[in-house]
Amino acid sequence: MLTDDNPYQERFHALLEKIRGEVTGLRERIGELEEENQELRDELDNREHRDPDIFAALDETERMSMHHQVLGLISKIDQHLDEEGEE
Repeated sequence: MLTDDNPYQERFHALLEKIRGEVTGLRERIGELEEENQELRDELDNREHRDPDIFAALDETERMSMHHQVLGLISKIDQHLDEEGEE
């Protein structure tokens, strides 16, 4: 236990004050980040409601065409990866 005549007491209290200051600063930063996070979430919600889904504007034929194109690209990538694995 630290007593008044302990030579380390002053150093201990200085470090304790420094830690308290750091904790206070971190709490303030947490508050700022929470506010920023909420603003970003609100912006995301606004954009989701404002901007329609990219696929909603496509008719069924266009969706099927895009689906087949994506499957073709995936197939080509798989084939390329298989060829690289054999080397």
